[in-house]
Amino acid sequence: MTMPFYVPPEQLIKDRAEFARKGIARGRSIVVAEYADGVLLIGENPSGSLHKLAEIYDAIAFAGVGRFNEFEMLRVAGIRYADLKGYSYGRPDVTGKGLANAYSQTMGTIFTHEVKPYEVEVFVAEVGVDADATRLYRIQFDGTLRTEQQFGAIGGQDEALREKLSEGFEPGAELSAAVKLAIEAIEAVEERQIPAGDWEAAVLDRNLGRRKFRRLDTSEIEAARQ
Repeated sequence: MTMPFYVPPEQLIKDRAEFARKGIARGRSIVVAEYADGVLLIGENPSGSLHKLAEIYDAIAFAGVGRFNEFEMLRVAGIRYADLKGYSYGRPDVTGKGLANAYSQTMGTIFTHEVKPYEVEVFVAEVGVDADATRLYRIQFDGTLRTEQQFGAIGGQDEALREKLSEGFEPGAELSAAVKLAIEAIEAVEERQIPAGDWEAAVLDRNLGRRKFRRLDTSEIEAARQ
């Protein structure tokens, strides 16, 4: 009779975390930052058909980095969660905090119990009636949930990006200034210039109607970076 192969739990968790980090590091980073009228989400994405940024509900947006099929499943699950809760209770009961907690539980369970953890990081942004009511949540591959203040980043270059953003971030800046800062931070970390057509950007604009999400087109991005 052969003895079962044993791996200490701490080593197993360490190996899973290293595996997930390597997968995420291969993805292109995303910056999320507040501006005068809401929240900007922006990152490099040469694909015109596969979106890394998306609307979840009225004032809530989603951003994901890593393996596309995995964060796409999370995005779809988030929409279903929001629609069901909004239908069962009321639209104001759907909050970014509730969605972030749901993602945290799901990703934590997958990291602990499944053979392969998700190689993704997720950002949930919720725009409020003013800056004080705006919320930014970062959910890591192991389910760790963190609240970010004013700006944040996910992906392989997240720490370097946060340092760059902290150097030039100004609360209450206009959208064009926020876009320019994010682009300059990402290009500085990547050490290359990214064509205007390779950017994916969207905003949660508190001045819009019930649905706050809006995508930025290439001309807006190009004008802002001048």
